[in-house]
Amino acid sequence: MNSQDKQTKAILADPRWARILARDKTADGEFWYTVNTTGVYCRPSCASRGCNPKNVILHDTLESAQNTGFRACKRCKPNGPAAEIVNAEIVTKACRIIEAGETTPSLTDLAEALALSPGYFHRVFKAHTGLTPKGYATAHRAKRVREALDGDNSITDAIYDAGFNSSGRFYEASNAMLGMTPSKFRKGGVKEVIRFAIGETTFGSILVASSTKGVAAILLGDDPEALVRDLQDRFPAATLIGADADYEAIVAKVVGFVEAPQVGLDLPLDVRGTAFQQRVWQALREIPIGQTLSYTEVAERIGARNATRAAASACASNTFAIAIPCHRVIRNDGTLSGYAWGVERKRKLLAMEKAV
Repeated sequence: MNSQDKQTKAILADPRWARILARDKTADGEFWYTVNTTGVYCRPSCASRGCNPKNVILHDTLESAQNTGFRACKRCKPNGPAAEIVNAEIVTKACRIIEAGETTPSLTDLAEALALSPGYFHRVFKAHTGLTPKGYATAHRAKRVREALDGDNSITDAIYDAGFNSSGRFYEASNAMLGMTPSKFRKGGVKEVIRFAIGETTFGSILVASSTKGVAAILLGDDPEALVRDLQDRFPAATLIGADADYEAIVAKVVGFVEAPQVGLDLPLDVRGTAFQQRVWQALREIPIGQTLSYTEVAERIGARNATRAAASACASNTFAIAIPCHRVIRNDGTLSGYAWGVERKRKLLAMEKAV
């Protein structure tokens, strides 16, 4: 075996080569590589056409790659910060602008503040957060409303503290934000009507509950009575209505979805959560059937690389079993972690989806 063959074999055996093939963005900054035939050096995530391993040399430092005399790739720009980092900084700045404003800034105003075109900024923001800028602004304002209503001030004061210029505009949006009127929210959902019914699946009992906006909870378990108590804890002041024959048709749809998730769930969801939780939950809904992500990967997908614990907490807060597939998130080492409805149930769900 000549030296060229040995070098090629060493490249193929090096785990970094697999990361280059995968264009792994998380590897950016850890190493670089040069390509003899093109005379350039690149970062691992470079989207350029794939290269032959016999022409590749790996470098532990940027300086080592630069010392070859090759030029920097114009596509991945290895001398500067990774695009992922740059975009994360853009999104972070945009979020701070949204959060600091008394009114919701327009897409054009946000893009101008960041010296970007509206179209490009919109794509970057949604790719990192799972929400559009307007969606993030709405979720943030909803959070401010909830926090203000949790205080001792009047509802009128809470409206203005949340950044609304008039009570009329607030009441137009209050149902979408809170799922109920502000007075009901302050009283813990009093008089809100939640219909529910219980069915059976391959994975045990299932409780499906809906508000006037849509399905508000999908709970799994072994004991139907325990599921009802769980629902009562989640909606302590609401009026719960069970044994509704008409509602059982909705439960049948959900059961069908649980047994065959590939068919999708064509029902509106009444998802209530903070802006961060909604970003995480949206990322979970984008995980394909049969695949998994780690908590770290979920955090990276929403542009919050250092928020792994917060992402795990958002997964644990999910009240939509299967519909928001937190069961597709596992530990970094590939092992199964805790699951609100039981680790063994999580194992069976993943096995079924991989078979699909």
